[in-house]
Amino acid sequence: MIHLETADPEALRTAMTDQLVREGAIRSKQVEAAFRTVARHEFAPEAPLVRAYAAHEAVPTKKNEHGITVSSVSAPDVQAMMLEQAAAQAGMRVGEIGSGGYNAALMAEVVGPDGSVVTVDIDPDVTARARQLLDATGYERVRVVLADAEHGLPDTGTVDRWIVTAGAWDIPPAWTDQLAEDGRLVVPLRMRGLTRSVAFDRDGDRLVSRSSEVCGFVTMQGEGEHNTRLLLIRGKEIGLRFDDGWPTDPEALNGVFDTDRVERWTGVTVAPAEPLKGMQMWLASALDGFCLMAVDPELDTGLVDPQNKRANITLLDGDSLAYLAIRRTADGAEFGVHGYGPNAETVADALVAELQTWDRDHRQDEPVIYAYPAGTPEADLPAGRVITKRHRRIVISWPHEGQADKNTITEKEK
Repeated sequence: MIHLETADPEALRTAMTDQLVREGAIRSKQVEAAFRTVARHEFAPEAPLVRAYAAHEAVPTKKNEHGITVSSVSAPDVQAMMLEQAAAQAGMRVGEIGSGGYNAALMAEVVGPDGSVVTVDIDPDVTARARQLLDATGYERVRVVLADAEHGLPDTGTVDRWIVTAGAWDIPPAWTDQLAEDGRLVVPLRMRGLTRSVAFDRDGDRLVSRSSEVCGFVTMQGEGEHNTRLLLIRGKEIGLRFDDGWPTDPEALNGVFDTDRVERWTGVTVAPAEPLKGMQMWLASALDGFCLMAVDPELDTGLVDPQNKRANITLLDGDSLAYLAIRRTADGAEFGVHGYGPNAETVADALVAELQTWDRDHRQDEPVIYAYPAGTPEADLPAGRVITKRHRRIVISWPHEGQADKNTITEKEK
């Protein structure tokens, strides 16, 4: 057992890596070797030594004038997950979008002396910090570039792998243009408010997912920045967050929570600690009025009791809404739905129906996520939920959807 108060960096690094291997975040020998080699604490001098080696903790490195983190050293488990998704090999050329230093050093270990790593960031403070720390730790061979990655990397040529370490709403053409024909892009992509680290393989002018994992990142800055819109209800106690599908008449929801609550229980149960990423993506792709509810903890009156008070699945339909609820059972929990508004029963039943469809037909499934150029005609897209962004048409396609009608959402620029 390690005594954290007296442990040295090497012992903490060993313990962190052992934990990531044990939990399955690290699966390959090359990623394991990189984590055992790179001194994480030297890239996170802002944090106490023990926190620098906490397997599930990010270390903020810069905040804006509002106290919001705009740059950080990501949590080790997330970095390991994305490196495994990228599956980079010795000798490859790797580009990183979003600089911190530590992740670039890990990538340099993975690709070895015959490979190359370039990392780009739009913030001069971030690139200066990354350059200083990489030089101080012996990773002078990593190239650091100050630029807006929306336009790719200048004077770089193609890369075998892109790893994006900032939350992206879209995928600019430059990222595909600079990707080798058999290359892979790993990007935290926001779709209908949900962020997934998606490993895309290039297939001509389209991208096809090979895996997707839940994650969270600081948002992209520069030309690629895109903010969600927030509709506040009951003062500022409850907020509905939209990536798309902003309500036609937001004022129709005034007083919605003054109506009687409709309650439904679905019979859909989950075991303790069972991941819900598939359920969330199914509802996001199946429901036209999908949005996320947040409850301000300082203003919370207890009126609503959602499954997740920070980002809870909600279905909006005009002047009525329904949200995901949960209650404990002897061996886990059961999903329910709470509905409000003049059409509370109808909207609640619609959310119940999709929860039951997921449970019956897609519980063991993962969607394939495609990214096509924005001008791709509807007839050339696979079946699924189509989300049209500025540069891409994202398609979330589930198994057995070959004969299904396509659902199309266009995300409009603010």
